[in-house]
Amino acid sequence: MSKIIIAIDGFSSTGKSTLAKQLAKELHYVYVDTGAMYRAVTLYAMRNQYIDDQQFDKKALISDLKNIKLHFVFNDDKGLAEMYLNDKNVENEIRTLEVSQFVSQVSTISEVRKKLVEQQQEMGKERGIVMDGRDIGTVVFPDAEVKLFMTASADKRAKRRYKELLDRGDEDVSYERVLKNVESRDYIDSTRLDSPLTKADDAIEIDNSDMGLEEQFERIMSLISTRL
Repeated sequence: MSKIIIAIDGFSSTGKSTLAKQLAKELHYVYVDTGAMYRAVTLYAMRNQYIDDQQFDKKALISDLKNIKLHFVFNDDKGLAEMYLNDKNVENEIRTLEVSQFVSQVSTISEVRKKLVEQQQEMGKERGIVMDGRDIGTVVFPDAEVKLFMTASADKRAKRRYKELLDRGDEDVSYERVLKNVESRDYIDSTRLDSPLTKADDAIEIDNSDMGLEEQFERIMSLISTRL
């Protein structure tokens, strides 16, 4: 059976990564979380004081991109690939709300996107890959056999993200702050000049506002089976 590329795009907190992991496990495909890559670059920018609430030194980050090394390492105990930044595991650090506040701004930088898109396209050369992000079906793999575009109401997405943060022990965060972050990221992702978040013409839109994970998985696997 020929292997294909499955591209999953959509708004933040629509469960793209969860779905992608399910599909990769079911199909025995490689899963790549491109959001983790942008989050890792953002964490690097924060650690080097290139970005904070008051300023964003884009030129400094661009000139320092050559010193950013990203790769995934599979964690057998957790059953997933974790993000490494310059040979250090940063999987937990990149999932904080602080990183979420700045990741959309970092993602607007053309030089950052060019560097990461090249890496992502290299990962997909052998096909048999599930990749999620914002521009996978439009820019990274425009010829992907299956393209999905995930959406849900801002309220539902904020509630999911808020619960996720609480489950991780971040008790200082409020629902209102999470909702504001979700809405802000939507705006920045959709209006940036370089590779804005848009639905590919041939992508299948999935609104999971009121859909459970099992129902969603079964529906999408049924769609994918027609392409295999």
